[in-house]
Amino acid sequence: MEKRPIKVLFLCYGNTCRSILAEALARHYWGGDIEVSSAGIAPYGHITEHTLEALGEAGISAEGLYSKGLRQVPLEEIDYIVDLTGMDVREVIPPAFSGKLISIYIRDPFGHGLDEFRRTREELKKLVTEELPNLLLAGS
Repeated sequence: MEKRPIKVLFLCYGNTCRSILAEALARHYWGGDIEVSSAGIAPYGHITEHTLEALGEAGISAEGLYSKGLRQVPLEEIDYIVDLTGMDVREVIPPAFSGKLISIYIRDPFGHGLDEFRRTREELKKLVTEELPNLLLAGS
């Protein structure tokens, strides 16, 4: 029997900056080994232009990305939620989620200039390429 890929959801507040950046970076660097998605506690409804610029200048595709909330994701299928908010989100996560919550604060670039989005992109790149893979693969 074939083992299914680990499913990871990146969570931030508006699903317009951090979690979108993390989802795009993870898709780019992880390939099909780990299935990724993202959501926001209070989704903004669209992706900011600076998010798209920061991804584009790094050669990372934004294809298929859109801003969505937790209720738009099949949480019963998610193995890990990576919370980037720095808040205690346990009370806002619907009961359908039975996986593991990992909280790693990444500063929110929303409302700042492109340089702040670049810094956030680089923080998330390090998280996605160096920190999370071992943690996720060890826990599966």
